[in-house]
Amino acid sequence: MTSIQQELKASGLFLRKKLGQHFIVDRNMIEKIVRLADIRKEEVVLEIGPGLGQMTLALSQRAGRVIAVEIDSRWVEILKKKLTGISNVILLQEDILKVDLQALSYQVGTPLKIVANLPYQISSPLLFRFLENRKFISNLTLMVQREVAERITAFPGRKEYGALSVLIQRVARPSIKFVVRPPAFFPPPKVESAVIQLSWKTEESLNVEEEDWVQKVVKASFSHRRKTLINSLKVSGLILPPQPGKRMQAAGIDPGRRPETLSVEEFVRLAKALKGEVH
Repeated sequence: MTSIQQELKASGLFLRKKLGQHFIVDRNMIEKIVRLADIRKEEVVLEIGPGLGQMTLALSQRAGRVIAVEIDSRWVEILKKKLTGISNVILLQEDILKVDLQALSYQVGTPLKIVANLPYQISSPLLFRFLENRKFISNLTLMVQREVAERITAFPGRKEYGALSVLIQRVARPSIKFVVRPPAFFPPPKVESAVIQLSWKTEESLNVEEEDWVQKVVKASFSHRRKTLINSLKVSGLILPPQPGKRMQAAGIDPGRRPETLSVEEFVRLAKALKGEVH
């Protein structure tokens, strides 16, 4: 911890809350995360928000190549100096939400393995980007807020269960590996974090339009959690077909149920029913 404080002081830098900058500084925890990721020499690892490079250095010792994406130009300058002589790390000063993951995967010639401490403020939009680009990602080992991890892995009927749970579990097998306490970071966040892993399922084939529709139906269903499923859909703004309640019943789904009681498979069936694919 002291070395991080000294490094920041010597550089005349400060942390930006709006970027969610909480650097993991517990070396034992860093090693635990890297071991969990099970990185092989032929793999290319994508790290997001490397900060001062503690995890970047650990990743570089195991991976064939590490691509570290950092939005803050101040840390990029520090990282360039710190990574001098380490030839298998590529440092990109970019907004990860704007990085073309497909192009990056094609450029390195292999799917990307993502290992990252996700910035709190953009963890949900990043997760959705990963889902959209999953063909170009082998698997993910991520540090997120514990609350987000519990939402991702929640089962139907739990208060944490929502759109994020359904959309991730439809295509991936998420699991919480361990909890990380605030003292492992500098500065310590006010909440606990958790390390999760996502591995992709062999999923049913959906084209881009169908995928987009499923996502819209799931998000609309949870737009008014206190309402019944049919009422939540009706007031969500989603354009529904005629007699949506009858279509739902034909698909074996009671329109009067609460959205949080539906399984992932039922949501997919619901989406198909509202597109007229269930007879």
